Amino acid sequence: MHTTASDGGLSPAACVDEAARAGLAAIGITDHGTLAGNLEALARGRTVGIEVVPGVEVSATHGRWAIHLLGYWPRADAPGLVALLERLRQGREERNAQILERLAARGCTVSPEELAAEAPGEIVGRPHLAALLVRKGHAASFQAAFARLLARGAAAYVPRWKPDAAAAIAALRDAGAVPVLAHPGASGLRSTDEAEALVTQLVTCGLRGLEVYYPAHDPGRTVAFERIARQHGLVATGGTDFHGATKPDIRMGCGTGTLHVADPLLERLREERERL
Repeated sequence: MHTTASDGGLSPAACVDEAARAGLAAIGITDHGTLAGNLEALARGRTVGIEVVPGVEVSATHGRWAIHLLGYWPRADAPGLVALLERLRQGREERNAQILERLAARGCTVSPEELAAEAPGEIVGRPHLAALLVRKGHAASFQAAFARLLARGAAAYVPRWKPDAAAAIAALRDAGAVPVLAHPGASGLRSTDEAEALVTQLVTCGLRGLEVYYPAHDPGRTVAFERIARQHGLVATGGTDFHGATKPDIRMGCGTGTLHVADPLLERLREERERL
């Protein structure tokens, strides 16, 4: 799940408190491109009795595919990962400046200072800009801001720098993290056959897990991803991708209402960590 350290709606501590109210035993904090929320969440988890698995989510590319990688239990001081996350942060800043220019050309004026003030954490991204556009009257809703202006192919969209997946996986593994391919069914892959081809290639790069259980995975795809994980000896993981108010249909612990991530999955993920 995601916190205000990146694009979530709850602080790391508040995320843990909400998990306790929901009756969860453990949560993973995997903010986009930053480890900044992990220490606060870990400290709060010890206080309320929730196990917090620290992590990070990294955007990457592999050939024609744009993917997200989850890294669980990374060392915060690992030089390669620190450098990668800094380059990702710079890429976001460069993209944000270009987006603001494109918005201004369309009469949607947003200053860099306004955008910076919108984000409580160090990661400033399109969700923060979408919320600001709504508040300033440039868009009717968060979804409309993305559809008309910020989404891929929209008027103010600008791509940002992303590392090659092999380099990202190497940085995660060097940091002691278990690298997992996030939400394959929600990554623009056209079929489970294409997902299998991608996973086959990423395994040779050091991939060790596959996020099988995810709100957007229907039963058929879930079964297919279970098979792919078994076939390649990968740890199957699960998560809601909780963001809070920016994804109001996703509830902590159960996604859209039916997701269940069983305790044994965490045990197997922990065993994989110990093997690295």
